[in-house]
Amino acid sequence: MSSDTALRLAVVISGRGSNMLAIARACASGMINARIVSVIADRPEAGGIEAARQMGLPVAVLVAREYHDRAGFEHALRAAIDASAAQLVVLAGFMHILSPEFAVHYAGRMLNIHPSLLPSYPGLHTHERALAAGDSSHGCSVHVVTGVLDGGPLILQARVPVLPGDTPATLSARVQLQEHIIYPEVIGWIAAGRLAITGATPQFDGRPLNAPMIRECTDHECS
Repeated sequence: MSSDTALRLAVVISGRGSNMLAIARACASGMINARIVSVIADRPEAGGIEAARQMGLPVAVLVAREYHDRAGFEHALRAAIDASAAQLVVLAGFMHILSPEFAVHYAGRMLNIHPSLLPSYPGLHTHERALAAGDSSHGCSVHVVTGVLDGGPLILQARVPVLPGDTPATLSARVQLQEHIIYPEVIGWIAAGRLAITGATPQFDGRPLNAPMIRECTDHECS
């Protein structure tokens, strides 16, 4: 795979950056024809900053609390993304709610991964909410980012069982394993030209994706 043809990614993080690292490893191994041209963190204490630097990835830190308002922070974030010439913006554990105007600027070019089977449990504390509801299954969703919080078109979901005795921590670990599988996979589809996310309905292999594809975890992943 050529770096000249690789899909250019800007990955935006707030924390440990585990999904960013999963994507970076998929790029480095040649699993997907993409490369990370910028890792942008909004918190100077984010663990993903050092992890990205150890992998030789370009890092920018924009401390959100240092900006007067959301508009100022988003202006700086947009400038950093555009300066990298990224073709796809990848939100990976980014904890800010972006404005509809920001989403419109990157329409069809921005993805997010959410730790629930959307449309169930948008927002925070998804694992606790799934356990409190007595759900038998839970999971994660890769979706297109729009102006609606966690409401953009769904592309791929991974489903895991909720096991007896699960806690938010054990359920989160099982879900996160799936996140690290399906997020690089979706990016790889875009890089290979199989997935197009222009327009209201994503197209997969030339056909409308009217409902998300589902990945069921294997036995050893689910235990």
